Amino acid sequence: MDSKSARSRSADTSFSMDDFAKALASYDYTFEKGQVVTGKAVSYDTDGIFVDIGAKSLAFLPLWEASLRMVKDPSAIMPLEEEREFLIIREQDADGQITLSLKQLEMKKAWDRMAEAQDSNESLQVRVTGTNKGGVTVDVQGLRGFIPRSHLNEKDDLESLKGTTLTASILDLDPERNRLVLSNRLASRSAAFSQLEIGQLVEGKISSIKPFGAFVDLNGTSGLLHINQISNRYVESLPNLFQIGQPIKAMIVNLEEGRGRISLSTKVLENYPGEMLEKMDDVMAEANDREERARKAVLGV
Repeated sequence: MDSKSARSRSADTSFSMDDFAKALASYDYTFEKGQVVTGKAVSYDTDGIFVDIGAKSLAFLPLWEASLRMVKDPSAIMPLEEEREFLIIREQDADGQITLSLKQLEMKKAWDRMAEAQDSNESLQVRVTGTNKGGVTVDVQGLRGFIPRSHLNEKDDLESLKGTTLTASILDLDPERNRLVLSNRLASRSAAFSQLEIGQLVEGKISSIKPFGAFVDLNGTSGLLHINQISNRYVESLPNLFQIGQPIKAMIVNLEEGRGRISLSTKVLENYPGEMLEKMDDVMAEANDREERARKAVLGV
């Protein structure tokens, strides 16, 4: 290769590299509202945090957009040089500054977690923050939720619930309307049902007597001892057989969590038809000894 060709090639190469460098220097990454970006805090301001997201100017995270909860100390939310994801909520202003939000990104993730909890029927721990005529407002992982009075275990003294933590399950979820309705009662029922199974011997107290059977309080959960499940012999009068508050042992013969139904039986504990009517005390005293035989009868094994 002659010297003229070498010089020409060198010039072409030099021009190409220079052109590339200029193009790279002039290239400006596009940052748009709604975009999730990664950045690091570089300095604090009284109203927020300056963040390097790779733009020409530092982006700004206002304090009121730093967290789902009230923030006074920005360093507690984001130490310097810590890398985080942010949501762009305002594009470049006249000074080229972009406005960021952690709160809105956290809120989206929180709503996603609520949707997952609803799909899996997961119970949540919520903190009561206020009351009104209809029920109580609660904090749910930074989101504001509501539990109607009818879905509270404690319905009478709502003021006493302020500041307490309740277990609740989701009834209604609508992120677009910022609507989150929960139930303390259903979560408690679900927890109680998780401890029960068909063929299990349980102990409770008669809580009410109806023409069709007796309801039994099982530590806050109600089971029904139907009149047909009391004895293998005809029962003429329930009021003559049971009293409110009377302790009783019975076997679970059916569970319907979706409808909140627990069906009980004492006739499976009888040694002969009518024993519950004639010698109920004996049946109750020997219930634990008869449990295995009765369980096999209920399960058909």
